[in-house]
Amino acid sequence: MIKYIGSKRVLVPAIVEVVGALPEVTTVVDFFSGTSRVGHALKREGYRVVANDFLSYAHVLATCYVQADRETVAAEAGALIDELNRLPGTPGYFTETFCERSRFFQPRNGARVDAIRDAIAAMDLAPDLEAVLLVSLMEAADRVDSTTGVQMAYLKSWAPRSFNDLQLRLPDVLPRPAGGSCEAHRLEARDAADALTGDLAYIDPPYNQHAYLGNYHIWETLVRWDRPEVYGIACKRIDCRTRKSDFNRRATAEDALRDFLAHVDCRYLVVSFSNEGFIERALMESVLAEHGAVRTLERDHKRYVGAQIGIHNPRGERVGKVSHLRNTEYLYVVERPSVRSTRSTRSATGASGTRVTTPEQPR
Repeated sequence: MIKYIGSKRVLVPAIVEVVGALPEVTTVVDFFSGTSRVGHALKREGYRVVANDFLSYAHVLATCYVQADRETVAAEAGALIDELNRLPGTPGYFTETFCERSRFFQPRNGARVDAIRDAIAAMDLAPDLEAVLLVSLMEAADRVDSTTGVQMAYLKSWAPRSFNDLQLRLPDVLPRPAGGSCEAHRLEARDAADALTGDLAYIDPPYNQHAYLGNYHIWETLVRWDRPEVYGIACKRIDCRTRKSDFNRRATAEDALRDFLAHVDCRYLVVSFSNEGFIERALMESVLAEHGAVRTLERDHKRYVGAQIGIHNPRGERVGKVSHLRNTEYLYVVERPSVRSTRSTRSATGASGTRVTTPEQPR
């Protein structure tokens, strides 16, 4: 899977253990799915997972790793990946923007991305199959990038991995779990809370001012393939300036969380948060205690490599000092005495049968 600050990669075993210890959990709703590492792991354990994220690249990751089933897509996806791997590079928007105007990828790999992405767009594939191919391309590009793990900036000198040739691989698509068919939705968080329900809600919201759209804007552009206007050294999408979330503002984060939780319809809540977030542990426990009994698990964690390297200016000169090298990740587990209803997750469609859509906002 792609490099990702919020992926919870090292926490996945603890999250799976926590969920497994709770009685009568069959369906888990992952409201802020991100890379879908958690949803993927829970699907592997046999749970029915309902994933949601409003960023386009995150929705594609969830469609691949949660909704798609190996028995229905793997054979055709494997054949198409072999075909795409044989395509020669054709420089286009991606090469110009992310290899020439900026230096995230070597130009020859950027040209391969352009050619492969254009080919996928021309195939007119079913959503699950297309998502598997897009994730394969995203992960292939991630393996040859020249960053510290976020796309806020690129390295002054090429990373050794950037000299490797871009090569697509079949993602680890899982078979359908015993709990039933999984789903991937692309709803704003509040709308998802109103529309989706299960036995347990896994809640991993943005925790500070760093929006995932800005951190991973290249993946958003790669998936949407909309050739947006860009700005700055990192060639960010212009909509990074306008697509904001209340979770990314200190002044509004607590109210956003309270409002979201008031609409969640699940017996159990498992909330993942960091001590670097806007909501401190005591306040989080107080907010969650309004919904049921709370217990808190914590884990010491090494910060991502970019934070360890520190901040550098455009000339590559280090500015400022690294404040700390480790943080604490919290898992808050809440058992609610009751919930409002037993709505079906199929209520993600409106009364007329039209899928709910909302204005785009970042995770």
